[in-house]
Amino acid sequence: MKSSHKQFKIVIERDEDGYFVADVPALPGCHTQGKNMIELQKNVREVIALCLAESKSNTAYRRHIREFSYEPSFVGIDTITV
Repeated sequence: MKSSHKQFKIVIERDEDGYFVADVPALPGCHTQGKNMIELQKNVREVIALCLAESKSNTAYRRHIREFSYEPSFVGIDTITV
């Protein structure tokens, strides 16, 4: 039996409390956090699995994925002074 693995790009930021926060743009509403990168990676795998399971039974969520998901491409970081 062939195992099927899916890859997802995630966007990671660090919040004001020092937590790492991840968003999975291909699965709208799929985000989590962790105290460190190891915890974050574990949590991201769990939340992706939950979102994929939800998409199998929830037609509204599947429609939401089709309408709002995107594949991120990094452009850069900039600072603007106003």
